[in-house]
Amino acid sequence: MAAVSALASAAVSCGNGAQTQQGEDFKYLIDEFADIKIMRYRIPGWEDLTLHQKEYVYHLGEAAKYGRDIIWDQNCRYNLRIRKALENILENYDGDRDCKDFQDFTVYAKRVFFSNGIHHHYAEDKFFPDCPKEYFSSLMEAAGISQADELLSVIYDPDIYPQRKSNDPDGDIVALSAVNFYDNVTRAEVEKYYHDMTDPSDPHPVSYGLNSKVVKGADGVVREDVYRIGGVYSAALEKIVAELEKAAVVAESDLQRQYISTLIEYYRTGDLKLWDKYNIEWVQDTLGTVDFVNGFVEDYNDPLGRKATWEGLVNIKDHAASERTTVLSENAQWFEDNSPVDARFKKKSVKGVSAKVINATTLAGDCYPSTPIGINLPNADWIRKEHGSKSVTIANITHAYDLAAQESPKNTLNEFAWDEAEIAMTKKYLSLTDEIHTDLHECLGHGSGQILPGVSPNALKEYSSTLEETRADLFGLYYMADPKLVELGILPDMEAYKAQYSNYIRNGLMVQFSRVELGRKNTEAHMQNRKLIAEWCYEQGRQANVIEKKVRDGKTYFVVNDYEALRGLFGRLLAEVQRIKSEGDYAAGKALVEKYAVNIDPKLHKEVKTRYDALGLKPYGGFVNPDIVPVEKDGKVVDYKVVYTDDYLGQMLQYGRKYSTL
Repeated sequence: MAAVSALASAAVSCGNGAQTQQGEDFKYLIDEFADIKIMRYRIPGWEDLTLHQKEYVYHLGEAAKYGRDIIWDQNCRYNLRIRKALENILENYDGDRDCKDFQDFTVYAKRVFFSNGIHHHYAEDKFFPDCPKEYFSSLMEAAGISQADELLSVIYDPDIYPQRKSNDPDGDIVALSAVNFYDNVTRAEVEKYYHDMTDPSDPHPVSYGLNSKVVKGADGVVREDVYRIGGVYSAALEKIVAELEKAAVVAESDLQRQYISTLIEYYRTGDLKLWDKYNIEWVQDTLGTVDFVNGFVEDYNDPLGRKATWEGLVNIKDHAASERTTVLSENAQWFEDNSPVDARFKKKSVKGVSAKVINATTLAGDCYPSTPIGINLPNADWIRKEHGSKSVTIANITHAYDLAAQESPKNTLNEFAWDEAEIAMTKKYLSLTDEIHTDLHECLGHGSGQILPGVSPNALKEYSSTLEETRADLFGLYYMADPKLVELGILPDMEAYKAQYSNYIRNGLMVQFSRVELGRKNTEAHMQNRKLIAEWCYEQGRQANVIEKKVRDGKTYFVVNDYEALRGLFGRLLAEVQRIKSEGDYAAGKALVEKYAVNIDPKLHKEVKTRYDALGLKPYGGFVNPDIVPVEKDGKVVDYKVVYTDDYLGQMLQYGRKYSTL
């Protein structure tokens, strides 16, 4: 999902692998290892900010980075101890660093830093060092690391915490998951605990469980340990609050100061009603240039779809680029009214949908180093319905992906597209339609539809994340081909959408499986949603040959023959997925996901991996943050400059030294 944008100015070297200016020789791709590429992103518009705005961004960025230890601990209870052991060795080991074993150790450390733990950030499976256990043990001994044997067992034993989040339909996914949201409890106990406290008739339900661990003590009583100052993660939250208080002093408006105050009180008390109050206040702020996400937000890592990981994102609005999303927001009711879903599931009045294009200034927590390219918040359906939502497309991240790809001579398009006509169409329209699909997905898709009265927001349980992403993607795909987009000036012509359709099917049925190890299932929510949509449409349109499987020179291709019919299939599936969500039909949702989203054809999978590996590309990407550095004169801060580091490992070690709290 990328768009092309280029900024050029003089480059000035600052030493220590950094650049403060954005020159023509600016390199986006700075490191590659395992299946990962590391990139940099620029911050367009930085010099247009006032000093107070820059200071506001700086303190919000510091608040975001102080949450780093939280996501590490949430992903697995051993992660922080292992990370600190890796940092100790990398900073203090004085032995041979050029030998293969140490190089293999370094790659493992980079992978752990990238995933915020010992499990793959996307595939959920634990990964392992290539260096022998005995060698790793010698490094720990040289560094004086205590309880090394226990840590080595966790690192090397495939039977200890094999998956960060289990999707095993036949097992207890709470007990089988490494995530640190539960202690000594079963799935049944957790579900009963929340069932007993939930009032299904409450029109404004708090997000029970969002900011807590569920534990069962020696007395056999199940209870929550809440994330708050004075409770779980107190030391990190104290640092976050201290920076938020500094940010509030230089905020752009009284409204920003108000919702920062509410967020601080939420961190002090852990009261989820305050979290809702904060979100209602935050969603009303549509005028500011600077904005942020800070908190326990996303529930994708929880096997039950209830607990939220900590994430942070600080950003500035791209006012010119936001004109497109403003048009979409202003027409939100038209899109809702003309959706192919049942009238019972449509909102009669779409409230407060605001959308904008932003440039990230700091990525943190669950957004770092791997980050989304679009976000729609808040997550509570009743807040969306009554107060609206904010949707963003992160432009400088999509631009960095695109420009980094241009630094590579090979690409997946030439390998997996059927013919030159498809390639030409993709090159002409895909960058634009990717951005528009993201806008539709985030701005309108997530905010569309309504849950029927009495249906629990958590009714779809472990399938909720996949089905929600499916719903939003289908909304975007369906409307991508609507003449309304040409009428609104968003698409240039009625041929452009075809590039998005072809690419989506090609990726959903084939290309994305380059990311999955052979023999593994498809487990990540976004990848599941793409496979579900593509597989369902391929099957449903088979008789009419809507999507055709072709083989040439032993290579498989999927070609869209009837774009109009494919749009009809997208509409049918959107109607069904919306029904499933609106009615809380767990059985139907489970059936869709398990049939279409999980299992990969082993023969096709092997072919995709072989063809992709021959390209020499890395399937996953993430970013280092620019450093925002105060500039002092006569003991007073007079400016904040942006320094673009090109040292991935150096930034990880720096963050470990500066932002470690737990």
